[in-house]
Amino acid sequence: MARKNFSYSSTLLIFLLTVGSFFATYNLITMAIHNKMLNSGGLSNDPEFMMPDNMERSTKALFHVALTAVAHPYSQWQSRIMYYWYKRMKSMAGSEMGSFTRILHSGQPDNLMDEIPTFVVDPLPDDRGYIVLNRPWAFVQWLKRATIEEEYIMMAEPDHIFINPLPNLARGIVPAGFPFNYILPSEYEEIIRKYFPKENGPITNIDPIGNSPVIIRKDLLEKIAPTWMNVSIRMKDDPEADKAFGWVLEMYAYAVASALHGVKHILREDFMLQPPWDTETGKRFIIHYTFGCDYNMKVICLLLSSYQWRT
Repeated sequence: MARKNFSYSSTLLIFLLTVGSFFATYNLITMAIHNKMLNSGGLSNDPEFMMPDNMERSTKALFHVALTAVAHPYSQWQSRIMYYWYKRMKSMAGSEMGSFTRILHSGQPDNLMDEIPTFVVDPLPDDRGYIVLNRPWAFVQWLKRATIEEEYIMMAEPDHIFINPLPNLARGIVPAGFPFNYILPSEYEEIIRKYFPKENGPITNIDPIGNSPVIIRKDLLEKIAPTWMNVSIRMKDDPEADKAFGWVLEMYAYAVASALHGVKHILREDFMLQPPWDTETGKRFIIHYTFGCDYNMKVICLLLSSYQWRT
């Protein structure tokens, strides 16, 4: 009888040890994978990981709104309008907008310093006649030299108008961006592969985005920004890339730079609307008025095609 009890106790002990070892190993492996992902800045390939609904926050996560600008009158006019609507939307329910900075890459103060919070940085010694090339360099300088309290940053542009209070669309280490229908990495794979070699993965790892609008964690942007700057300059000095990408070259450069760091974005079509293609505001957050909206005498939008001048 004693032997039976001993055998039963031994079997039960072995069973409990086996189950305990299984759960301990499972937890250890899970923690290792999670820490590796956080430390590398990479993301899981599981599509569910990218879904915002699976990463709800219990507390607010403020983001710093930052736009790059120059001291030209038109850019100043845009910046003033953008800042006005930022202030209107920041105070409304549902907003997670934090502080605001106009990153002025003209190299010296202008007459809006007392009106708009501004941080002055240097332009590139040679922007190759493409003023937007200064944008990634401006962010590199600002991130190194400025005191930024918020954990997240929203990269914006002067031609953005906030029309609804904007929450933080990023989730943890996963930034949020707007999918542009004219950023098409797969259509330029031969060129893109110069900057994103095959060993980095498929072209589909590159999101169809630019740097703006993007809400991203500050420590991630600090890693991406120097790469974004270097890729932008290399692309601009590459006649083939320069011809293919044109005025959206630095947008492609940001998309490539992000992918080089293993960063994928939550793609939010409700982030922004772009007239005249979009005709209703709905629940979107930003108006991007980049396209020409000229009209003929019958009040029909010409969509950058032909023009009629009133004399």
